Amino acid sequence: MTSFPGLAPSSGFLQSTVWRAALALLVVFVMLAITGWTAIRSTKEDANPLATAKSAWRHATFHGRPLPDPDAAPATVRAFFASLDRAERAQLAHRYPLVVGNMGGAPVTLRYRANQMAIDDARVIEKRRMDDHRLTPVGRQEASRLMHRLESLMSPGRQILAFDPAGDGRAAEVFGDLATADRVSVVVPGVDTNLSTFERTAKATAAPVGMAKSLYEAERAARPDARTAVIAWADYTTPSGLGVEAATGQLARAGAVRLRSLVDALPSTDSVSLFCHSYGSVVCGVAARDLPDDVTDIAVAGSPGMRAGNLSGLGTRARVWAMRDADDWIQDVPYLEVGGLGHGADPVDPSFGARILSAQGAAGHAGYFAPGTQSLRNFALVGVGDLGSVDCAASDPRCSADLA
Repeated sequence: MTSFPGLAPSSGFLQSTVWRAALALLVVFVMLAITGWTAIRSTKEDANPLATAKSAWRHATFHGRPLPDPDAAPATVRAFFASLDRAERAQLAHRYPLVVGNMGGAPVTLRYRANQMAIDDARVIEKRRMDDHRLTPVGRQEASRLMHRLESLMSPGRQILAFDPAGDGRAAEVFGDLATADRVSVVVPGVDTNLSTFERTAKATAAPVGMAKSLYEAERAARPDARTAVIAWADYTTPSGLGVEAATGQLARAGAVRLRSLVDALPSTDSVSLFCHSYGSVVCGVAARDLPDDVTDIAVAGSPGMRAGNLSGLGTRARVWAMRDADDWIQDVPYLEVGGLGHGADPVDPSFGARILSAQGAAGHAGYFAPGTQSLRNFALVGVGDLGSVDCAASDPRCSADLA
């Protein structure tokens, strides 16, 4: 007798195939259940609130006038908000906080206020989910963890430049006065970066917020008179873990588009420097060719490659710097690109052509922004433009000669 009534005894192969498929489905459902991501988990919530808000914005009018496309060029957005008075800007931010908070070209202080409102809306949702018994215990625990992260983002004085709660979430935070800064540094992090990992209490400088805050403080110490700002930019979808996503360039290409949009939307500055860690250096490498001329420096740390065979392959006029700690495990990855897998040549190989900086004290893959390290000091000096004071790696005598 067969467990599948429609199958004859002679259909053994088909039976085994069906059993394997059934077993595979069972495994999938068990995995979903134990991680809290059951189908019930998202039955009541909007899976992409930012897209929904943009759709509503596109169909709305304001004082009888159509609103500009939320993805319009920063100059168009800037001109639109310049035509409004303070009350009108506040009214739009209150009505469409997710849209205004993510609009390149909108006044940065208005974006900060809008994102505080959008984060509070997301916090309320997660707080409700904490007590939703349709979720598994793990699912409720995840909601609790995220709710507390959102509460932290709402702390007084925090300047959230971008916020998107969809999926695992994205965010960007500013340290310093972005509107008046002459020099802006952008920290581009690597894999497993999302709302839950945007900041950390233990080993704070291994997360984007800690990286950016540490860099800002080091820049202020290196040149107190400089008008600087640092952005913790986790506003792209990063690979999850070290699987196929991390070994290919698909997410880096999408991230590069968003990185270019960020730079294009920055208030007028004399110099923008990118500090790209791990997979973030892949994003910066892909973006390099199309970045505006005010991006003067691209510095990478713990890079698996920049999707280029050498410096000229990046197609940028920016100075390119690279560093790697001697104990960083990333040095063991294959530095090549075959059939879309891998990210190209090693940026700290002298043949690549980057200026190689000392990373003394960094202690592994996640230690480049730790206070007291040579790596952080070098990043800060690049960020404030004091290039003559940086410490080049002993393996690159050309670097010191170039800066003499």
